[in-house]
Amino acid sequence: MSIHTNLQGRLRNTSLSKPHGLLPVFEAVVNSIHSIEEKGNLGTQGKVTLELIRSSQASLGLDTSNTREIIGFEVRDNGIGFDDANMESFETLDSDHKIDKGCRGVGRLLWLKAFALAEVSSVYRTGTGEVLQRTFTFDAKHGVRRMEPTKVKEGTDTHTLIKLDGFEEGYRNLSPKTARTIADALLEHCLWYFVRGDGAPQIFVKDGEERIALYDLYDQYMHSSAQPESIVIKGQPFELTHIKFRASASKKHSMSLCAAKRLVKEESIQGKIPGLYGKITDASGDFIYACYVSSPYLDERVRSERTSFDIAESFDGIFANTEITLKDIREQVIERSKIYLNDFLAANVKAGRERVDGFISTKAPRYRPIISYIDEKELSVDPNISDKDLELHLYKHWAEVERKLLEEGHDLTKPLESENLDGYEERLKEYLLRAADIKKSDLANYVSHRRVILDILEQSIKRLENGKYAREDLIHELIMPMGKDSNEVFLDSCNLWLIDERLAFHNYLASDKSLSSMPITGDTSTKEPDICALNVCDNPILVSEKQSLPLASITVIEIKRPMRNDAKAGEEKDPIEQALGYLDRIRSGTAKTANGLLIPKSDEIPGYCYVICDLTESIVQRCKIQDLTPTSDHMGYFGYNKNFKAYIEVISYNQLVQAAKERNRAFFDKLGFPSS
Repeated sequence: MSIHTNLQGRLRNTSLSKPHGLLPVFEAVVNSIHSIEEKGNLGTQGKVTLELIRSSQASLGLDTSNTREIIGFEVRDNGIGFDDANMESFETLDSDHKIDKGCRGVGRLLWLKAFALAEVSSVYRTGTGEVLQRTFTFDAKHGVRRMEPTKVKEGTDTHTLIKLDGFEEGYRNLSPKTARTIADALLEHCLWYFVRGDGAPQIFVKDGEERIALYDLYDQYMHSSAQPESIVIKGQPFELTHIKFRASASKKHSMSLCAAKRLVKEESIQGKIPGLYGKITDASGDFIYACYVSSPYLDERVRSERTSFDIAESFDGIFANTEITLKDIREQVIERSKIYLNDFLAANVKAGRERVDGFISTKAPRYRPIISYIDEKELSVDPNISDKDLELHLYKHWAEVERKLLEEGHDLTKPLESENLDGYEERLKEYLLRAADIKKSDLANYVSHRRVILDILEQSIKRLENGKYAREDLIHELIMPMGKDSNEVFLDSCNLWLIDERLAFHNYLASDKSLSSMPITGDTSTKEPDICALNVCDNPILVSEKQSLPLASITVIEIKRPMRNDAKAGEEKDPIEQALGYLDRIRSGTAKTANGLLIPKSDEIPGYCYVICDLTESIVQRCKIQDLTPTSDHMGYFGYNKNFKAYIEVISYNQLVQAAKERNRAFFDKLGFPSS
């Protein structure tokens, strides 16, 4: 007898995603549970066994049984069997034979989506008490092919064996590979049968010599007894079952939507309830929370393949107050879950807020001024959240506060129709208060950026693990990007304040550029001291300050490798002479401003030469020859060269870091940063 429809057409129109390859197997187990229910054999007498059938050839040349590919499954039960009514239902697609159990009459179609063939052998009892055995096969090409029932020995108990063979590769590759993981997934799929009042039959997963009892897993995973609750959503009844799993179970806090007492859709609610992160603890220990949701409404709306629902995510317009959406269900379940878990989440909520406060105090003070504008529940984060993820979380809310501020700023230009002067002034006052807090946040961000730069600089000048020191180009890039000038970089990407705050105010800025390419000098020479070594330490950062005169002063900065100790007389080896040489070349050319205005008496332009290096023996010797004076802390030298009309300062890396910290100490202290 053939199935009463176009089977191959129905198979084409039946969907089963690749990650759900075990769903047909689990549905066969559920059918076995129903068969045992019909027999009235629940409890210890009812028995279902799911056995894994593996290929005879081991993967990767190994010979252990659990490394061989799973090619099929066998499901055995001692239920009522395939009697005439059940057989007729099986041969009729969309049958309503078990509609009271939530069955949709399409489960066996899923068998043929993931498997090539289903073979069934079943012993059943007729209405007259006769015991018969029925065997048949089911495949996509031929549909159902069955033999005539045969008599069996009187007293033989009813039972059924279903063999699903030819596990399709696409489904097989994405399915669990071990008996334990399959047993875990089967328990989740059938969990309702375990927590309901009637209970479930004995269910086993067998893989060779390994045999796992689902009731044992259930006892291992269950933290305490399930707690049911009834709610109503837009006139429809819903049943919630709150479950605590032992923390050893590999689960996340979740909401599971069920239909026909089967798991259909699971989604994480981790983080959607303040404090619901990681493990939760009660008097019995750590646990993971899950809420199982069932309803006649879900039974009616589940799709035939039972992997999703015909329910909209949300509704706007005329149906918003009548049609139930997934959003409605989720919000109601989360609210009830929040109440159920309230007493257990207090410690997590407190720890999460302390994590936020600590991060803001020590690493991200920019968010302190706007923290009062963020909803309190958004400040209850996972206590173990990384700095990166916490920064992104806070930044998202900071950006939202700024967006609202911008929107309100535009609205302020148009007073509300019914608004009086007092109301408008109050609204303006609130706006200005928020605007001030945003600006405080910007300032805090600027100062915290400086602290990070100082930390990086401090690490850069230390000896590396290989005993050497960082190249000077790394420090050069930190102060200003190399090979760039004022027209190519934003001021924000420069950290000239490390040397002198005044360097931020310039007419033209160049880093690692030849003198001939600089618009402020007429010097045509491209020859630079040590340029042949392609060593950026011999290419200056050039700054010209903008004052009332076209060019008030020229600053040249030379950066040397930490602990370099080869300074000698001559421009190629003496960084002080090197800086003075650059200064002299700029002056001797036809000096002009960045926009091309000639500078009169350019040879008299005051010069400032900074040399950033460690005070090694050879550098100290060159400072003495230049008649420079040691600073009071003995971490640098300074002086004035009359011949070059230039102020000279040699700054050690220790002094550079310490002086920058001292200049910023007040800001760091205000933001709660340690200043030493």
